Amino acid sequence: MRLDLTPDELLSTTRAVRRRLDLTRPVPRELIEECVDLAVQAPTGRNRQRWHFLVVTEPERRRAVADIFLRALPLATGHPLTERDMWRMSYHAGSTARVFDGLRHLADNIHRVPAFVIPAVEGRTDRATVAVQAGVWGSILPAVWSFMLAARARGLGTVWTTAQGPLEPELAEVLGVPYEEVMLAAFIPLAYTVGTDFRPAPRVPREEVLHWDRW
Repeated sequence: MRLDLTPDELLSTTRAVRRRLDLTRPVPRELIEECVDLAVQAPTGRNRQRWHFLVVTEPERRRAVADIFLRALPLATGHPLTERDMWRMSYHAGSTARVFDGLRHLADNIHRVPAFVIPAVEGRTDRATVAVQAGVWGSILPAVWSFMLAARARGLGTVWTTAQGPLEPELAEVLGVPYEEVMLAAFIPLAYTVGTDFRPAPRVPREEVLHWDRW
């Protein structure tokens, strides 16, 4: 199924889907392959296509990966929230609560998600400079976003998570990834969506994020 979406509609309605993943329908391999074909067309720095996509659909391996996701989730920590972070998070009433609600629903049902997509990139950035990190992430992120857009256009839902982070070495071992050479960049549940009527999300006004000529 292809959705009849304009480019603007596709860009403004590709959401982080947590609650509306259809947990009852398998995702055909050929559909995922189409999304990867489009993802590898993403621009990449210095033409070094060092990224990979690991897709997990086999039931036993999927259960093992789901178990790692659940154990890693409580261990994940981010940067401390600033006052501006708190302002942005509460700008639209209830939006943050809905995100955490969706995350709880995803965690409760992660073992039922029909496919996991784990983008990876050759080279690690654990102790790299900002300049090196920018080059590595600036390559993998456009490719993954292209994958997510392609998935949306085909009636599939995705959500970028970093739940693999705290237990990345264990996940790498389960998937046969050479951890010292390859970085697992994200953990993306993939499924058909329940309905396709996604809308643009409420965001802070343009004036709060657009800077012209200087900060």
